[in-house]
Amino acid sequence: MRAAGVQALGAPLEAMELPEPPGPSADEVLIDVQAAGVGNWDDIVRTGGWDVGIRPPMALGVEAAGVVRVVGRHVTRFVPGDSVMVHSAPLRYQGTWAEQFLADAADVARMPPELDWAVAGALPVPLLTALQVVAATACGPDDIVLVYGAGGVTGGLIVAMAAPTGAKIIATTSAEGTERVRGYGAGEAIDYRDPAWRALAKRASPRGFSIVVNAVRGAAAGLLDLVADGGRLATITGDPPASERGIAITDLYVAPDGGALEAAAAALAARGLSIAIAGTYALAEAASALDQATRGRGGGARVVLPARMNGPSVSREDGG
Repeated sequence: MRAAGVQALGAPLEAMELPEPPGPSADEVLIDVQAAGVGNWDDIVRTGGWDVGIRPPMALGVEAAGVVRVVGRHVTRFVPGDSVMVHSAPLRYQGTWAEQFLADAADVARMPPELDWAVAGALPVPLLTALQVVAATACGPDDIVLVYGAGGVTGGLIVAMAAPTGAKIIATTSAEGTERVRGYGAGEAIDYRDPAWRALAKRASPRGFSIVVNAVRGAAAGLLDLVADGGRLATITGDPPASERGIAITDLYVAPDGGALEAAAAALAARGLSIAIAGTYALAEAASALDQATRGRGGGARVVLPARMNGPSVSREDGG
């Protein structure tokens, strides 16, 4: 099967040919991949910072959407032909940047019919991350929440998952992202490029925020002064600061959960919400997609389409 990955940890990303996956074991699902998300976490896998359970030569990618090809004998939730989405790690065989993906059935979710392939392929990791942040911080109607970095895909989904709890949400984004963040449920959007953004945030919650969520690499420590005494700070970028003033610190890493992914994706679609897609890429263009993702280029998610032949990547806004 055609794939995109690395021959050794730290090596450049390249197109490659890999053996097709074996038939699924009793608890596995074999998926024909239609779209696979690309995130900065994939570069952490490439360089060996995240052990996903396999070794090179390997296809990268830990999230995808596609069509069920074969199910294991103990799998009853899915049948061949079902449209599904998945975040899976550790990997059972190879990553999702390939024509086929073998997954633990417990990690697989039904794909809402309202979503297109590109959105569904890029949604699992950021949506599960957002859902797990809201749960870890016990976000509720008595909270005033600051989401720092809500203009990104994951940050925006954190707003979307926190809004139904009844919490008051203040979000930082660019001026261009204000409408989208408000659509996700933020009561106020602050332009992070404004030199006075911290003063504006403090004005929104003079006694500090009961919850602050950081979605910007390296920024968590600089947000501690915005957290109320005894409040909660969660970061999704692996940079937790030491606690002070009784603040509970959560350093969150996403975990697979097919059932939770299915429910959250259905709820998001029912609200008419989606994510932006900044570009779609053939497998041979995956290196360009990963470079854009790791450099933090905005505009939305990057997606690899394994069925697409080589050609210029497509940039567009999709949904939401």
